[in-house]
Amino acid sequence: MSSIDLQGVKDYLMELQDSICQSLESVEAKTKFKEETWQYEQGKGGGRTRVIEDGAIFEKGGVNFSHVIGAGLPAAATAHRPELAGRSFQAVGVSLVIHPRNPYVPTSHANVRFFLAEKPGETPVWWFGGGFDLTPYYPFHEDVVHWHQTALQACRPFGEEVYPRFKQWCDDYFFLKHRGETRGVGGLFFDDLNEWGFERCFEFLRSVGDHYIPAYLPIVEKRKDHPFEEREREFQAFRRGRYVEFNLIYDRGTIFGLQSGGRTESILMSLPPVAKWRYNWRPESGTKEAELYDYLRPRDWLNQS
Repeated sequence: MSSIDLQGVKDYLMELQDSICQSLESVEAKTKFKEETWQYEQGKGGGRTRVIEDGAIFEKGGVNFSHVIGAGLPAAATAHRPELAGRSFQAVGVSLVIHPRNPYVPTSHANVRFFLAEKPGETPVWWFGGGFDLTPYYPFHEDVVHWHQTALQACRPFGEEVYPRFKQWCDDYFFLKHRGETRGVGGLFFDDLNEWGFERCFEFLRSVGDHYIPAYLPIVEKRKDHPFEEREREFQAFRRGRYVEFNLIYDRGTIFGLQSGGRTESILMSLPPVAKWRYNWRPESGTKEAELYDYLRPRDWLNQS
């Protein structure tokens, strides 16, 4: 059994935060990320929150690194994993959400994390999790194919079954059950990953993390200057409301962070700067906005006729 290299995971994640911020800043001429460090009040550790706001390209974005150490997990976290009760824990990860200004540039989300739970005299429990997903408002099919092609490249060295497995998991996870709607066009999602041993699982985490920018930045560069009007901005704000609903109702990272006493401002950095809710509203049939609802359905993006 390979040993657990928590420091190696932490070093990689901090470097990943640096490289993602630098890559996003390379296309944003108006502003830069601002950094704030914080301490975990419920235990030890803390994090580095980096937020970019009111940019020419990025209306709001956050790239957060955290390493929190606690004496025990909240009851909600141990309800489906009773073997974790009474264990101390360490959770380290990078989580990011980018909300572009232009409605023709999709919102994107990525997260890579490692969790370790320990108890004297017992074998440590650990796993990796994460992924990335895309939420377009006015989708371009070639962009969606590129996104999934890059996800496939991240998974391919680990077996032909990995991409379809984690792609399906993403489709199932990012689904608003109360709306009967998918959040976006998916990507990858995985959790509780430890079946390959530590070294191989860590290698996969790095592959996913390293493929986020190659998946997203070309789409940003291609669509950032696309013309738009107030109608598109209104629809973007309406669809961002769905994004908020998912993050506050279903997202595991948000729920765990709040229940474990994490820093609220950093946890909720994923929320968009502007969102709207309109009572019982649906776009008119035949409009560009209505097309999104037909488009947002899980499918095999890479093998369509």
